Amino acid sequence: MNETMVCAVGRVATQPVYREMASGPSARFRMAVTARYWDREKNMWTDGHTNFFTVWANRQLATNTAASLTVGEPVIVQGRLKVRTDMREGQSWTSADIDAVAIGHDLAWGTSAFRRAGKPETASAPTQPEPNWETPPGGSPDRVPDPTDATAQRPPGAAVLA
Repeated sequence: MNETMVCAVGRVATQPVYREMASGPSARFRMAVTARYWDREKNMWTDGHTNFFTVWANRQLATNTAASLTVGEPVIVQGRLKVRTDMREGQSWTSADIDAVAIGHDLAWGTSAFRRAGKPETASAPTQPEPNWETPPGGSPDRVPDPTDATAQRPPGAAVLA
């Protein structure tokens, strides 16, 4: 399927809104992207037209977005462009949304410290202690321990299975 992938560089225009949905976490925020150009007559940089996009993030990206972004911060968003047109109160409205695949701070404007997000707690099998592979004192290095020998050296806290 052909999709329009975009990479937009701009600033966070609204505080991210985080919601827990039936399908998982979701977050959205508005992003302002302003074109800048060099005005030769004025001999200075000038702001051009500003485009606004609604950026949508899902699952872990939504959680990390809500925890990381605030209004005014420079961001880079990569995702699928969705342009929609509808009628509201007799007027035609067009909106441009980005279903984000990746969101990050624009490091051209400052620094950022990455912190890996914690994984949710999952029930796992109890860990078994590492077997003691050392040769017992006075034992021969060629001797292979008998697993049924109750006198064989075991690490502290190891259970004896019968």
